[in-house]
Amino acid sequence: MIEWSDAHKGIAGMVRKFVEAEVKPNLEALEHGDTPPYDVLRKLFEAFGIRDMGKMRFEKAVHRAKKREEAAARGEEPPPAKDRVESGDELAMQVIPIIELSRYCPGMVTALGVSVGLTANTIMSRGTARQIERWALDLLTLDKVGAWAITEPGSGSDAFGSMKSTAKRVDGGYVLNGSKTFITNGPYADTLVFICKLDEGNDPKDRKVLSFVLERGDEGLTCSKPLRKMGLHSSPTGELFLDDVRVPADRLLGETEERSYRTGAKDTFTAERTGVAAMALGIIEQCISLCVPYAKDRVQFGRPIGEFQLVQLKLAKMEVARMNVQNLVFRMIGLADQGKRMTLAEASACKLYCAQSAMEVALEAVQLFGGNGYMAEYQVEQLARDAKVLQIYGGTDEIQISQIAREMLWGS
Repeated sequence: MIEWSDAHKGIAGMVRKFVEAEVKPNLEALEHGDTPPYDVLRKLFEAFGIRDMGKMRFEKAVHRAKKREEAAARGEEPPPAKDRVESGDELAMQVIPIIELSRYCPGMVTALGVSVGLTANTIMSRGTARQIERWALDLLTLDKVGAWAITEPGSGSDAFGSMKSTAKRVDGGYVLNGSKTFITNGPYADTLVFICKLDEGNDPKDRKVLSFVLERGDEGLTCSKPLRKMGLHSSPTGELFLDDVRVPADRLLGETEERSYRTGAKDTFTAERTGVAAMALGIIEQCISLCVPYAKDRVQFGRPIGEFQLVQLKLAKMEVARMNVQNLVFRMIGLADQGKRMTLAEASACKLYCAQSAMEVALEAVQLFGGNGYMAEYQVEQLARDAKVLQIYGGTDEIQISQIAREMLWGS
């Protein structure tokens, strides 16, 4: 794929109108008030038929899970329990709303992606048919909000190695203990995927990593209020505390301890990292759309600042970054047309470049606006704060570099 089709451009135009009508006027409340993003996102789902698409995904996931279980019952080797690769057109239709939302409110993309993406996909790929039927549909339609809890205080990039949260077997189920932090949607989540280690009295480094589904109101589960943070204010982030939370065995995803969460973790990280490219593209495009007219209108020393070569250099570099990031988005779509995804190393390279590009463009936009760029009145200030997290979550720049280098040196 080398350019957007007319159909893609038409969809982008419609989504942009929605964002300008529903998101832009409410940006102050979403960014600096106490307004969660979910009602606006539900309007988006209704306006563009995303609820219906979610229902279709749900039905297909249940069907695949039942097929796996039927094969296992016959003693046959079940097919891998993972989502199929979307077609290029399907992926494009998912990417376009991300780009358009990221122009004004990247935090909404994060809140949406964790609920409908990470949380729902984890349940659909790892859960039994019964578990998918119980939890996935409400997440895919955004009738309920989901959270995916892996990060802990002190763990950061070493999510599995430093994990201290535990599950212990008891009659009829498990007792869960531990805490999680930086959890997107945590303060408002109805359904949470909690990732922890099975404590059998063995060395923590040898313990299996399991995933459980928690529900708001479970006794012993406490969700904090939203944390204050540098950017992505429209994406509520919180902490979770589990104090002897007792859950029945059917809360264990897959209802088996034989499949460690480490298995398939690469697919999760790959999907999360490639999603950053679309967010970066939206941020970069918005920076350009703000900077070009400002460079024409802002007069200094009797001339529009756009006539100065240093300002022209900034604009030119922004456009180069936009083209490169857009081409990486097109590569993802092109691979999907072939039934493929990026490898983990490719996804890491994609995230590394796109995140750095978005941050560099946003900072240059602030610089181009001068003193105005440092003021909250001008949107480039918000975009610079929001862009920074792209270099942190989903694996820091440093983690991406090590992943790319390992692939180059040792092929894994």
